[in-house]
Amino acid sequence: MRLILLGAPGAGKGTQAEMLMKLYNIPTISTGNIFREHISKNTELGQEAKKYMDEGKLVPDELVLELVKDRIVQEDCDNGMILDGFPRTIPQAQALDAMLKEIGKPIDCVLDVEVPDEVIIERMAGRTVCPSCGASYHKLFKVETVSGICNECSTHLIQREDDKEDTVKKRLEVYHAQTKPLINHYQMQGKVLCIDGVGTVDEVRARVKKALGVN
Repeated sequence: MRLILLGAPGAGKGTQAEMLMKLYNIPTISTGNIFREHISKNTELGQEAKKYMDEGKLVPDELVLELVKDRIVQEDCDNGMILDGFPRTIPQAQALDAMLKEIGKPIDCVLDVEVPDEVIIERMAGRTVCPSCGASYHKLFKVETVSGICNECSTHLIQREDDKEDTVKKRLEVYHAQTKPLINHYQMQGKVLCIDGVGTVDEVRARVKKALGVN
């Protein structure tokens, strides 16, 4: 099974990816992990990517695609893989389609985890974390005993920059402008399964399994 996971930041794609990895015994592939691995191993592709990253520039699509291809042809992807966070744009999707066709590993299915923006903002902007022990809290789902203080080590909680409401809204704007058009791109290929991402982890997991036709 070769899958692409689509959905806004905070839609819960990572949680579902973990379930799908175990279900199909296939790896999840993210460009962030690929970059880190190549850079740590000081490969030629890694050195090239690092040049752009050190200058604060986006890694060009052609190079990203080479890195993704290098990962997909590895043995642990023989039975499939899950792409999470790539492609992000129509040009990337078109290039990915061509590359996968060339190596004989086309995408089987695109899972689109749909969550309304207001729910995403509530999920992400309500999160705080302990800078000392890493414990996480949420103003609605996991409230600390003493306001602003970690239950585990009594450290003052902080909110990550990525979780601040203004940042979340900006990330959603980018998603709607650049990545959401991918749904139509893959719908034209008859590969999209839309999943309602609102509810508990178990509820969403059950919907994903039902959509894929597995128990």
